[in-house]
Amino acid sequence: MRTQKCHGRVIAAVVGCTALVLAVTGTGSAQAAHRTGLDRQVLPADDGWAAHGTGTTGGAAADAAHVYTVTTWEQFKAAVADGGSAPKIIRVKGTIDADGPSCASFAVPGYDFDAYLKTYDPAVWGRTENLDNEPDGSPEGLRRASAAQQDAYIKANIPADTTIVGVGRDAGFKGAGLQIKGVDNVIVRNLSFESPLDCFPQWDPTDTADGNWNSEYDSAVIYGSTHVWMDHDTFTDGDHPDSRLPYYFGRIYEQHDGELDIVKGADYVTASWNVFEDHDKTILIGNSDSASTAAVDRGHLKVTFHHNLFSNLVERAPRVRFGQVDSYNNHFVAGDGYSYSYGIGMESQLVAEHNAFTLPTGVRTGSILKKWKESPLTADDNYVNGVPTDLIAVHNTEVPGEILQSGAGWTPTLRTRVDPAEAVPGLVDHCAGAGRPG
Repeated sequence: MRTQKCHGRVIAAVVGCTALVLAVTGTGSAQAAHRTGLDRQVLPADDGWAAHGTGTTGGAAADAAHVYTVTTWEQFKAAVADGGSAPKIIRVKGTIDADGPSCASFAVPGYDFDAYLKTYDPAVWGRTENLDNEPDGSPEGLRRASAAQQDAYIKANIPADTTIVGVGRDAGFKGAGLQIKGVDNVIVRNLSFESPLDCFPQWDPTDTADGNWNSEYDSAVIYGSTHVWMDHDTFTDGDHPDSRLPYYFGRIYEQHDGELDIVKGADYVTASWNVFEDHDKTILIGNSDSASTAAVDRGHLKVTFHHNLFSNLVERAPRVRFGQVDSYNNHFVAGDGYSYSYGIGMESQLVAEHNAFTLPTGVRTGSILKKWKESPLTADDNYVNGVPTDLIAVHNTEVPGEILQSGAGWTPTLRTRVDPAEAVPGLVDHCAGAGRPG
């Protein structure tokens, strides 16, 4: 029997984190979930925005013919494509490697990275024109064609009414990109995701004064979809952290994009009890300020984050445009290279309450919030290094050039419980992530 200390008292964790959650909340919802097979569980009522309206049930109604157990990327892609529109459950066993083929195997004939570097070296190409108009036979054109081959291999389109669930404590994906696009009712639980490594990043000499390498591929993208529950998953760069990436043209050869992006009018998403760690640009909600994007995103992007661990990230936890985002009972642990946690973007309506932040010496509390556009937010009852802290007031004092306004203009109602902010680190650090479902 393991013991945990929570709320200042020792409890017996006889059923893993379920007992810990029960001790903190005093409710029986976690116990009820524990009695149900993980692959048949549905999102509890009122558990964040994904509970809105019809709720989120994933593939809970799947018959026996549409329950799959997969151990390879080929089996997984076959399973998501099988069965038409019938509800389905896909059980992932072990680590599925979508990163297996080498980058060289995706390269089209004629592609040569050394030639790419010589052609687009800023000393030769300059910094005023991007590469979008380069012809197919150019080094950039051959890079595009090579990237398309990798894209087709590592992405998998997830259908509506689907549950994807890890079996045991070591299930997950390496180098895969789950595409939850234009569908309704998807559950993804108990899985570890090691970020895809883009084999063919694009050089953009016009991105900042110094240029940038821009990459594709997120571990998961929720694109125009509704009612999605991401629960007890772990997202990380794994064996390929940015610290190991080379530099070209004086810029990091960036081969990672996001861990989880929610874009293009997606709606009613709950992300609970996940770990997001060791990454730079982590979560993007709404991907542009443009008028065309605003026409799609305005009134959508309703997302809840609760009981997640955000550890050793640089930025975007999340960065928000347009959406009504409720972020509560999360633990943020800053590490080397930390920039900010919450990005306040175009017409965002962020409510950030009852969270805990652990900052090392030298990281200012005012950096937790980053203002991109004039968008008021609510940020009440947050703790920084164990001390109650008014995040907006401290930000405005420390960053007077980016004054933030208080009051998001709405009050979240879809919450099953709210734990005391001071208890969040112990609770979330022990119970969040893959391999620890209640």
